Amino acid sequence: MNNQLHKKLWLIFAQAATVCMAILFVFRIFSPTFLNLKDQNLVVKQVESNSNSSIAGSYSHAAKKAMPAVVNIFTSKKTYDNPHQKYLDDPTFRQFFGDQLDDLDSQAQPENSLGSGVIVSEQGLILTNNHVVASADEIEIALADGRKLSAKVVGTDPDTDLALIKVEAEHLPAINFASSDQLNVGDVVLAIGNPFGVGQTVTQGIISALGRNHLGINIYENFIQTDASINPGNSGGALIDTDGNLVGINSAIYSRSGGSMGIGFAIPATLARQVMEQIVSQGNVTRGWIGIEAQDITPELAESFKLKLTQGALIAGVLRDSPADKAGLRAGDILLAIEGKQVSDSSSMLNLIAVLTPNKKATLKIARAEKVIDVSILIGKRPKPAITKE
Repeated sequence: MNNQLHKKLWLIFAQAATVCMAILFVFRIFSPTFLNLKDQNLVVKQVESNSNSSIAGSYSHAAKKAMPAVVNIFTSKKTYDNPHQKYLDDPTFRQFFGDQLDDLDSQAQPENSLGSGVIVSEQGLILTNNHVVASADEIEIALADGRKLSAKVVGTDPDTDLALIKVEAEHLPAINFASSDQLNVGDVVLAIGNPFGVGQTVTQGIISALGRNHLGINIYENFIQTDASINPGNSGGALIDTDGNLVGINSAIYSRSGGSMGIGFAIPATLARQVMEQIVSQGNVTRGWIGIEAQDITPELAESFKLKLTQGALIAGVLRDSPADKAGLRAGDILLAIEGKQVSDSSSMLNLIAVLTPNKKATLKIARAEKVIDVSILIGKRPKPAITKE
């Protein structure tokens, strides 16, 4: 009895197994990948690339166009712990104590710093910040293609914090200038430089404000403000538009930590070009000067002088025998316009006078004793930077 039961159970099992195998065989015929997880192919949908188009919202074209023209700048300056360092370059002391001074010179410790610059001519002229190269004993630039070259200072303009340096090379990739006067708040810009020495870097932002001044950075301030990240090492680098053209030279940041906080400042390209062209043509920068001390018009002053608007620059003092003195300007006059251009404050006054040509006449509009009058003045040449009065 038991043997017959075992035979029936075994027969049922064999039949069930046979049926299952048959079902699996049928599925494998009509679906070869059924239960074959290891042999399944991964199917990925790939969009065919088009070399003539770019990703929507990408600024890669602008970056590729401008990056070759941006260089890294490395400077070194010797520092001395010995108080006799001031005699190292004195020819008299060199005559009697040459060996000792050479030993002292060899003990100097190099102090290194870094920044960025922008190639502005194929013949090796590079625009950067004055504070990047000021007092440097040696300047070395690294091109985008990896070459490293020594550079010499052609000229500087501390009043705008600009400097022009040169390397001995030809056919360099020079950047294209754009008119910074056409910029608007909200325009997209890219900052290119060498932040913290990590290598060439591109950051993106917008123009946050135009005509920023009263920052205490330079004498002539007319900064572009941007939230494109600018960090130490970016100074002297390029601020470009979405076409890859230069709109500014990155110059300074507002920061409590030393890093970017979204407030960076760039010198407008139009101003930078004017300074550069004067350095190339005459070796320095010549600016107009009339010889006055001025201050901003406050609401209280505007009310006191019965002005309709709080704008202009109050002449607080006139230098004796200066162009302003000879033209009859006096303390208490309010400067409203220069050559038809409105004076909004003392900072804009400085910039408007600076671009005037020395030894040529200009017309100033002033308010005096509640009357508006025009004054003709022969523009003078601004004295050395040590004199900061306008």
